[in-house]
Amino acid sequence: MKTVKSLSIKKPVILIKILNDGTLVVIDSETTVRFYDKKSFKLQKGFKVNIKHERYQTSVVDYSLDGKFLAMLSSDAKESRLYNTITKKAIARVTRHQGEVSCVGIDPLSRYMFSCGDDGKTFVMDVKSGKLIFTLPHHADTINTVAFSSNGNWVATGSYDKKILLFNLVTMVSKEKFKGHSAPVMKVQFFGKNKLLSIDKDSKAIIWNIYSGKILARLEGIHDDVFSVAIDKESKFLFLGTKLGYVLVYDLNTYELLSGKFIKIASPITRMLFNDEGSHLIIGTQDGFLMYYNIYENEDVLKKFLMQKDMDAIEKEVAKNPILRYTHIYEIVSNLWENSLKKAKIAFQNGQKDKALLILKSFRDIPSKNRIIQKLIKEYTEYDKFVKLAKEGKISLAYSLANQHTMYKESKIYKELEERWKKLFYQAQKLALSPKGMDQAKALLSPYRGVSEKTIFIQDVLTKGEIYKRFRQLLGKHDFHAASQLVYKNPFLKEFIEYDSMIGYADKLYMQANKLINNAENIKAMKLLQKLKEFPEFNEEVSELMRNIEANQKFYDAVEQEDYAEAYNMMVVSEDLEETSVGQKLLQEWRNDLKEANTYAVNRDIESIKQVLRKYFNITSKYAAIGTVFAWAYMNQLEDALRKKEPYAKIEQGIKNYVSNFGVDDQIELFFQIFKQRMPESKLELELLKKGSLSMWRPSMIVKSILA
Repeated sequence: MKTVKSLSIKKPVILIKILNDGTLVVIDSETTVRFYDKKSFKLQKGFKVNIKHERYQTSVVDYSLDGKFLAMLSSDAKESRLYNTITKKAIARVTRHQGEVSCVGIDPLSRYMFSCGDDGKTFVMDVKSGKLIFTLPHHADTINTVAFSSNGNWVATGSYDKKILLFNLVTMVSKEKFKGHSAPVMKVQFFGKNKLLSIDKDSKAIIWNIYSGKILARLEGIHDDVFSVAIDKESKFLFLGTKLGYVLVYDLNTYELLSGKFIKIASPITRMLFNDEGSHLIIGTQDGFLMYYNIYENEDVLKKFLMQKDMDAIEKEVAKNPILRYTHIYEIVSNLWENSLKKAKIAFQNGQKDKALLILKSFRDIPSKNRIIQKLIKEYTEYDKFVKLAKEGKISLAYSLANQHTMYKESKIYKELEERWKKLFYQAQKLALSPKGMDQAKALLSPYRGVSEKTIFIQDVLTKGEIYKRFRQLLGKHDFHAASQLVYKNPFLKEFIEYDSMIGYADKLYMQANKLINNAENIKAMKLLQKLKEFPEFNEEVSELMRNIEANQKFYDAVEQEDYAEAYNMMVVSEDLEETSVGQKLLQEWRNDLKEANTYAVNRDIESIKQVLRKYFNITSKYAAIGTVFAWAYMNQLEDALRKKEPYAKIEQGIKNYVSNFGVDDQIELFFQIFKQRMPESKLELELLKKGSLSMWRPSMIVKSILA
């Protein structure tokens, strides 16, 4: 694949990012920050920080999407730093890690800087004040990667402990750690609405559903260390850049590896980014090159070949660039092939071999298609024999031939055989139920006794007439649950017309329910789903639909009644509600209020925090987030008291109160260490104190001062 544009910045590329204003920011290993026009690749401006990073497989730098903040590790990795890019001044330095800092990140809404370390801890700094605001649950070993969902609602960390932590930044609650890797987790990345990619040190990749925690797929074909990941905005393709300079590409719908050598570069690929404008994959390398690739390279060539009806040339281009399969041009080619194949089969069935070959002529030079054509020719060599056997009533021989040549099963003759079988089988079923009809039933089905796939059904209908009778009785009573259980135990019942009718009825209910849901007629939909619950085959779909309906109904009822406590709680139950216009409005209101409350927390202003957040005090799903704000405000009170050299007994009381409310977290542990250093006469011991927890915190526990 050819580069569209290329330039050299001489040093390893360690960050590529497109900011909210469309500017492309590129940072090298010496923390030189460059800003480019993402279309022309022209340098607009830049600045140097002069911090050299020897190791950069992890995210050692990050730039906020609003362009105002820069996070990075120090050159010795002993601390992480946050800078204001406008003033070029340091806002925060995180020196709290026991060991080195491993990676940093700034969330997409430019609220927090995350500092992750070898100690398994993640300290989260408020970007405005530069103060520690909260910490994430710990890993047992070094954190290698931190990533955020595009909407800023989730953060994920992956660690040497082989686990992945997911933390909800709306509710301030973490999920159970994901366990599926047998080696250290090196990369995580969100994509789509609810999916997460993780890659471990052994190059094993897993796709997760972030809501359920279930593994959706394990990717095959990775044989090299993955240094970088890129995903397009529509989540159609996954690109993996490796140490050996290869770019692998996957289909994110099927999780199929499309190419293990989509691009090959002479240097390790350190960073990648997909620019949806122009469908460009931007690659940064260890030897300091920045390159643009058009993933749909030669799409115009396909169009030219299609006009020339040169199908062989089209397939050769697609073999070089498999992503061309996803273009409109190739869709036309695929439809043309499928239609030609269908027409050719009909021609073969009509004995018109020359016509069939003429129809397929344009595809015969394509090796993959020619193999199918040759198989088709071979398959239909005995088709006349099959037709003759079928017409002569030599059923067993006809079916045997159809099993040898499976394409015959697509023919009109075979379908007529199947229709005849169903009618005779149905008649035999009825006869088998009557006391004197068994001999007639056997006679009707005798031509099929040599047909292997029919034998089991014949035996069942002749020996299990009572079961069939019971099945019909259950259907007559509309006891579909019992009928379905009977089918599960006796699969031969699936051959009955009654079974087809039962499943057809269930399908109809399901389609009608979905239609009603789409029209917001939830009450009517619920009634249909209650009926559909009687069919075990639909249990999973029905349960999910009913949960969504109940949550949606409660949500919209709550909004209409201005019961925002219930509305917010429903948004936690069904996260899809966050994507609705009402959900987005409520979420933005919450974020704005939380942002304002955090500014008051910096100044230890408890009353103002209460005033801003009071309307959320009866919303249980917000307690952890509200408690986090008050915990931060109280921690600032403690730090202020220590700075002012308040009596140690007063500070001790504040520590006791804090631990009683919030438990022993990283913030209080760090503060306690400083307190003991400055006031060694204190006999206070954290482990002996009565401990609360953030999960048990309630607004009724708010006090004006933690020191009282």
